[in-house]
Amino acid sequence: MDSRHRYIGLLGIAVGRLVGRFRRGEGKQLAVSVLGVAIAIMLMVTVGGVALGLASQSAIQGDNVDYWIVPEDRTASSIAVSVDGPQLGGTHDITAELNTNPQIDYATPVLLRVVQLRAPASDTSEYIIVAGVVPDGGDREVLGVSTGALTPGDPFYANGTYDGRWTGEIVASEPAAELLSAEVGDSLTMPRQDSNRSLHVENISTGSYNTGAGPLPIVVLHQSELQAITGATDGDPADQILVSTKSSDVRPELESLYPQSTVVSKGGFAEQSVSTSSLPVAVALTAVLTAVVVGTLFVATMMGLELHADRQRLAVLSAIGYRMRSQAFLVVAETFILTGIGTFVGVGLGLTGIAATNALATRYLGVQSVAIFDPVLVLTAGAVAVVIAAAASIYPVWLTRRTDVLEVLG
Repeated sequence: MDSRHRYIGLLGIAVGRLVGRFRRGEGKQLAVSVLGVAIAIMLMVTVGGVALGLASQSAIQGDNVDYWIVPEDRTASSIAVSVDGPQLGGTHDITAELNTNPQIDYATPVLLRVVQLRAPASDTSEYIIVAGVVPDGGDREVLGVSTGALTPGDPFYANGTYDGRWTGEIVASEPAAELLSAEVGDSLTMPRQDSNRSLHVENISTGSYNTGAGPLPIVVLHQSELQAITGATDGDPADQILVSTKSSDVRPELESLYPQSTVVSKGGFAEQSVSTSSLPVAVALTAVLTAVVVGTLFVATMMGLELHADRQRLAVLSAIGYRMRSQAFLVVAETFILTGIGTFVGVGLGLTGIAATNALATRYLGVQSVAIFDPVLVLTAGAVAVVIAAAASIYPVWLTRRTDVLEVLG
């Protein structure tokens, strides 16, 4: 009991010493310690949020799309545009059924392929990302490309016979049009496809899908026409289904459509499984190690300087009977208190950093939820703070033990 009371009393003395130094205007070095920890924790939380965002499953993003239905095997993917993976089947019938639901504004399958397109007018041939959709006549965007110029519905599908009217309509993003040197009204051919059908540029969309490497060259056309071009008519496949709705009540219906699929919400990435990809893990580990190293160096250095300037008070404590162990406890307690304050401030700054990262990514990259917040980030920050405080205490405690009471008081 006496030991516990003694340590509680020492903890009170540690708090009083810190408050007193700030009141006397002698806490600049202590403030630098707090700032160093806050910056380290802020970086860790922000970068950790990005790592969680990378680890979260992704889907094609379209304006006003609130849910994506994706094959279950793709939930660990961190690639926004993927092809030749697991697919969904019977997608025309499924989306037609979804569009009859009054709670759903719009639903469309999306088939993704990389196709070589040639523009005879400019004699240019390039590989382009091609997205097959079922437009509804509205000014929808898929991968940043507007579908408003496409004929509503999917005429060539003809209830699965694939012998309806061929529209040949495509909408190209500006990067795709520049790459092909194509203009509105130009015809496009497919040199590597066994198809004598031609396409023509119906419109050039000002929107585009941006990644860290820049905007992607994308064209959008009717799904059945892309299926016919690429020989993917069996089973009516698509890579994902985009669903726009203002009601969360439709989610159970979406989850029941395919037995091995996952429904991803536009804002619910924190609920998704973490990827086993090495990239998010590497990013997270780098953030933690950086926070530990930076925080430890800041706190250890500043506390060492502070103790050097405060040697006389420590000597006085020794002279009035405080043992070396009690003095070491005071130093450790002060270090933990300062680290705790810096961690609290750092977590707040980290949340701001996550919001700023998402805002910048949305504005300049066209990507939603690059970084996400999860309570595990707070727990990690607490664990990192303990490691920083424990490691940073070693140096000032060593300095305390080297203090010569007679020399200092003399």
